[in-house]
Amino acid sequence: MKFLHTADWHIGKKLHDFSLFDEQWDAFNQIEKIALQEKVDAIVIAGDLYDRSVPSEEAVKTLNQMLIQLNLKDHFPILAINGNHDSAVRLDNGSDWFKAANFNLVTKLKDAFTPIVIQDTQFFLLPYFELPTAREYFNDSEIHTLETAMRKVIDKMQTKFDPELHHVLVAHYFAAGSSHTDSETKVEVGGLDAVPLDLMERFDYVALGHLHSRNALHHPTIQYSGSPVKFSVSEAHDEKGVWIVDTDLPVDKMAQWKPLTQLNDIQILQTDFATLTTSDFYQKIPDDDFVAVELTDQQIIPNVMNRLREYYPRIISFKRQNGRMEIEQEKRREIKQQSPIELLQDFFEDTTGHGLSTAQLKFASEILTKVERSDE
Repeated sequence: MKFLHTADWHIGKKLHDFSLFDEQWDAFNQIEKIALQEKVDAIVIAGDLYDRSVPSEEAVKTLNQMLIQLNLKDHFPILAINGNHDSAVRLDNGSDWFKAANFNLVTKLKDAFTPIVIQDTQFFLLPYFELPTAREYFNDSEIHTLETAMRKVIDKMQTKFDPELHHVLVAHYFAAGSSHTDSETKVEVGGLDAVPLDLMERFDYVALGHLHSRNALHHPTIQYSGSPVKFSVSEAHDEKGVWIVDTDLPVDKMAQWKPLTQLNDIQILQTDFATLTTSDFYQKIPDDDFVAVELTDQQIIPNVMNRLREYYPRIISFKRQNGRMEIEQEKRREIKQQSPIELLQDFFEDTTGHGLSTAQLKFASEILTKVERSDE
């Protein structure tokens, strides 16, 4: 059979306070188009459908619309699990009637051992779980590591293998040898967060979620799909996409990568302030792209973040490549010319990498005004 492997949608996530709903809808539309063009038999979503355990109303509405489109309108069977960002209880709401529409959502460990059979393939859906859950399920107080828990889980799954069928594991955790990006929340269970690859190699294919880059792990049959949208500066150079998996093909051809384009990309600009504020330079950057600035200047630039926002309205991070030059006389002269609120703004930008928000600026101004009045 042929299926589409995706994960880590994180519906409702923001990028440095910027909404990503437009970007997530655009990525979803591309995923749907690929699924239709490839005529897949099912769609796998390997966890972290939401970004928070208590998602916003808009996030819930958005995910519902996406799942309705894929499942009820396009008639794709869906195989999904909760990730570490999802609330298993909230996500499970309605799961009893989901099955009637061929929407298979597993959020409880006890349900992971009943395979979902589609054509010639058994799918084992393993939701994200904590060690106490495994100890309770197996009635074994000696389970102190994720590896021990996973060995018991996979041993039990293997007893359910039909030798006449292919076997696919859908899971959400950190596989040994993988690498993180900045937007991921590290999974820590019992102090250990890595699952040995040899445990998962018992399956014909393992569809993983949790890490946001497909390049986090290089293995022919154990794959991360990564997130469909870039969620941090560390993902700026990543290519996002989905896997199309055909279990009838040889191992080296089983998974085919299908890239996704980003509606609004992340641009890393490494140059000096003068260049950044030159029209020939900033006009080449799309207005809706997110911008991360790595400034090469070493001298003090007053109110630098607010000045950069005039040219790059969606600036998400700022840092200096070479540190800041400490020229005492110039520094003293600059300080003497600045008001207290300007000094606070510069200090805040230097220490945090971004400027004061409107609310913070208002609060600071009120406090400074009270202090000035008390000195009169």
